[in-house]
Amino acid sequence: MKILITGGAGFIGSHLCEKLLEQGHTVVCLDNFFTGSKDNIKHLSADENFKVVEQDVESPYDFAVDQIYNLACPAAPIWYQKDPVKTVRTNVLGAINALELAKRIGCPMLHTSTSEVYGDPAVHPQSESYWGNVNPIGVRACYDEGKRCAETLCFDYYRERQVGIKVVRIFNTYGPRMAIADGRVVSNFIIQALRGEAITIYGRGEQTRSFCYIADMVEGLIKMMASSFSGPVNLGNPAEFSVQELAAKILKLTDGRSQIIYQDLPADDPKQRQPDINLAKEKLNWEPKVNLDEGLQKTIEYFKRVL
Repeated sequence: MKILITGGAGFIGSHLCEKLLEQGHTVVCLDNFFTGSKDNIKHLSADENFKVVEQDVESPYDFAVDQIYNLACPAAPIWYQKDPVKTVRTNVLGAINALELAKRIGCPMLHTSTSEVYGDPAVHPQSESYWGNVNPIGVRACYDEGKRCAETLCFDYYRERQVGIKVVRIFNTYGPRMAIADGRVVSNFIIQALRGEAITIYGRGEQTRSFCYIADMVEGLIKMMASSFSGPVNLGNPAEFSVQELAAKILKLTDGRSQIIYQDLPADDPKQRQPDINLAKEKLNWEPKVNLDEGLQKTIEYFKRVL
């Protein structure tokens, strides 16, 4: 099959490109390289079944493909808050352009939404039936509400225009090819530990997250595309850890001696984040296999090479 991946040079997108090429597909990677990196996909450039198109998803595009994966959007707070208006445009116009192409050529479109649609959740763990607790005018709203609006568009195109949509809500994902400067907690802690710098924890480190290794996430995305289910469905690892526990694990795995410093918690930062993945187990026969220690070790080895 010929498959279009918007945001294909990003962290998750590049791994998805790689896996689909391994499976024998032809892949078109569309990216404006705002947060995506050409280094993430340079090892794929010699593959005759791989094509890179440099373009912003805010502008319409036209490709004859069999499937569309819509991954394009900055996902780290420091990047999506850099230009909030553009983040909203990327989410909303990006979804519209992917849906319009899917409608025009009659192919399915998988949209990657996020656990951020749940906001600072009042329900724990978070299942797909929970509507969320989002501040619509806060500093994170450009991403949170942009993704929520994109989900609305997906289901309206499905109901009104019969577009074959598949919506996944991605929880914290980590692994090789995370950007050094993306500000996310796993990469931050690993880089600080490897450099012998102080590890920065926001708040008291009591907030929890659930971390899914990239290989498990890519498997979930491909299984969702192959299914007849429209979603939304949570994809993530339900093993829950506090930020303090994550820091301790990384210090142990890196033999680090960094001190830990504490700073003020960012506005609207969620206190708890844990996916209920019963729907993914039922509909996709999917659940993550890589535990946190194993995944962190692989990620640490990657950052050792990069640094």
